Formats: sequence, C-alpha cells, structure tokens
Amino acid sequence: MNITVYLGSSDGSSPFLREKIRELGSWIGKSGNTLVYGGSKCGLMGMLAESTVKSGGKAIGVEPKFFVDAVLQYDGLSELIVTRDMSERKAKMIELGDAFIAFPGGTGTLEEITEIMSLKALDMLDAPCILYNLNGFYDSLKDLLDTMVAYGLSSCERLSGISFARDLPEIISLLK
Repeated sequence: MNITVYLGSSDGSSPFLREKIRELGSWIGKSGNTLVYGGSKCGLMGMLAESTVKSGGKAIGVEPKFFVDAVLQYDGLSELIVTRDMSERKAKMIELGDAFIAFPGGTGTLEEITEIMSLKALDMLDAPCILYNLNGFYDSLKDLLDTMVAYGLSSCERLSGISFARDLPEIISLLK
C-alpha cells in the first residue's frame, strides 16, 4: 500500500514529535508499505523518509522543481517525482496514495489534508483519511468539524470517512 503522509519540513519543538515520526516511518518500512511524501530531507520530513528507508521500506518523494533546484530532496529516495509546482505536487501525491495520514504540521499540512477530507466528504476518494492526533493536536479541527455538523453545513455521513488516531496502533487498525 502507498501511504501518503503529510507533514512539515521543520523539526518541531518537541522531541516527542521526532520520536513519533520515526516510529511511523519504521512501521511503514517494516510493514512492506511504501511512503509517499513531499520528498524533503529537512526536519520531520527527512526523519520520516530516513526511518522508512532504514527499516527496509521504499520512499517516493514528490517535489516541485524549485525545491529540487534548491537541493532539498532526501538522497535515499526510491523514486523522486519532480512537478512544475505545488498544485501538481499535491495532485500527484493524491494519485499515488492508497491511504492518507496527516502528522502534526503547519498550514501546508492542513491545506493538503483538507483536500483529502473534502474528496472523502464528496465520496470522490475511496481511501483512509487519518489525522494523527498526537497529544490532541487535531482536537480543535475535530471540534470545528462537529460545529459544521451542528450548523447544518455538513453531516456525520459526509465526515464518516475522516478518522482521528491517537497513536500508531490505532492508525494500523484503521488501515486494515
């Protein structure tokens, strides 16, 4: 299975994030799945790719040309796909993914996973959509989705394909 993971290229301020991203990457590698991600060697992205590859897995990076020109790609990639821009990158990552996970990240991560959430709500994507809710990171987003339902702007049915997982065992269970 190709698992697309959205996350930031910064290190984050918590050693816990770094520990958990390495745990996720190691599981992807050892489980025989393939990582699809933004391709960077920087921060959490680089840690994810490195732990996946060191655990025997494959990592497919999808980077826009301006990142490749800046030599930001992880050197141990199984495959590097170069796109014209961020929009093409996002579309390619969706095309390649069989499952989608949002690790805690910034605005780019949020933008990428909300597109997956929208596609799920419109029944245009048949793949798991999981927000890795470490230490309640995505609780406020979950509250916002509940508010949308309360206001009649969405429905429980439309949001039923969006999952929040507290830890890796819960993610593994959702992917089965």
